[in-house]
Amino acid sequence: MNSYAPILVLGGLAAGFAVFSVVSGMLTGPKRYNRAKLEAYECGIEPTPQPVGGGRFPVKYYLTAMLFIIFDIEIVFLYPWAVRFDSLGWFGLVEMVFFILTVFVAYAYVWRRGGLEWD
Repeated sequence: MNSYAPILVLGGLAAGFAVFSVVSGMLTGPKRYNRAKLEAYECGIEPTPQPVGGGRFPVKYYLTAMLFIIFDIEIVFLYPWAVRFDSLGWFGLVEMVFFILTVFVAYAYVWRRGGLEWD
């Protein structure tokens, strides 16, 4: 149990700070509500009513999400590989080249579909 004590203390401090921040914000913050503050915020764009079926989103939203996931997964695999590079030898290098080629194919797909062009 002694080895877990610092983790439990840090978790308790984090939870205490979160509760303190929320409570102090509710107690000290201004309480002037108006119609604009109660509406949904959509990046500064006036919200528009959605069709009953939900409407269609442009493909760029999905391509941007896919690009984020691709690079996020790439970093998750590249960091441990870089740490253990010396002990992996040629096998690790060849496997990482295949992985990078796979990521490049996904990147090329997103680039070809226009996911990197912003209007």
